[in-house]
Amino acid sequence: MDGLKKYRRKPGAPVTAVRLNLDTEGFAYTKWGGRQSCKAGDWVVDNDGEIYTIDAESFERTYRQVSPGRYEKCGEVWAEQAAEAGSIATKEGATEYSAGDFLVYNEADRRDGYAMSPEKFAAMYEPAS
Repeated sequence: MDGLKKYRRKPGAPVTAVRLNLDTEGFAYTKWGGRQSCKAGDWVVDNDGEIYTIDAESFERTYRQVSPGRYEKCGEVWAEQAAEAGSIATKEGATEYSAGDFLVYNEADRRDGYAMSPEKFAAMYEPAS
């Protein structure tokens, strides 16, 4: 790994999100090469056509509402580029990644992480000052 660096989400890139505020045990689905799951209170997110869920606590800590149903990621993330392929445990399940992909964490101590391609990372994030 290249070491963690601090980034922030580029402005003007909101997601559409709906809270799964139902009496439910949640559901499971397959995405990013792994089994994902969500529970009551989590968020179903449409990020420019990519649909996934985000843990309720993580979403509430890292997103802010900009208009009804639209949210922007706020705060900073820490990321490093993977030297080799692997899998990262997420709050929703596991995500497989390839060498060169970015491992992105909502916490500086490498907690609450996920993986994304270098192209998607470059489109969504910029270095934090």
